[in-house]
Amino acid sequence: MSAKSINKNKIPPRKALNLIEGLTNYLHYLSDMGCTGFDCSKESLKLIESLSTTGKTLDEIESRIKNCKLCGLCLKRTNIIFGAGNKKARLIFIGGAPSLDDDKNGTPFTGAAGDLLTNIIKAMELTRDDVYLCTLVKCFPQGNKKPTPKEIKTCLPFLKEQIKAIKPDFICTLGETAAQTLLNTSKPLSMLRGKFHDYNGIKLITTYHPSHLLKNPEDKRPVWEDMKKIIKEYKKK
Repeated sequence: MSAKSINKNKIPPRKALNLIEGLTNYLHYLSDMGCTGFDCSKESLKLIESLSTTGKTLDEIESRIKNCKLCGLCLKRTNIIFGAGNKKARLIFIGGAPSLDDDKNGTPFTGAAGDLLTNIIKAMELTRDDVYLCTLVKCFPQGNKKPTPKEIKTCLPFLKEQIKAIKPDFICTLGETAAQTLLNTSKPLSMLRGKFHDYNGIKLITTYHPSHLLKNPEDKRPVWEDMKKIIKEYKKK
């Protein structure tokens, strides 16, 4: 092959990186959807293994999804809301989806609901810097709609990787969507909250979302009862 033909067909570095990133994201998606592998030659397998740079830290996971286009939520988002807080937190709060305020600000749990969650965390004698905050899906669903099963299924592998990277002692899901997804159940939140569940060896408790409390302040008391359960166990270690 001549030098001229090589130059004619070469791929610009940035385009190549975008292709690799897109392929990497898609392969991670297939893996978490149950794909067990692909047929390939020994030579190809050795090459893949030598080039493998699968990220396991939060920074590496975030880098992989910064340009994610695996579902329709990417079309109108302003920001991907990956997460915020202590990367080695003992406690993770997980909501269902980013709010419009989150989408504008680029961080989870902002606005009035975020302020309320901050106050709850303070009442636990913790700060937002002590815990980790994230959501089930990483892009704002337009109209503040509940994420669809397809959107949740697409984003769930990234959340699972976040949890694995942080290795928390406790998870607190906020709202029914996050609770049902992580516990793999269709039971309503009213039947799930008030007790600890097991999530891969992590103590998980479910409670109402701060946005729910803004509309239903009478539920602040049961939320605080849930938080007291976390506090009691949190202080044991």
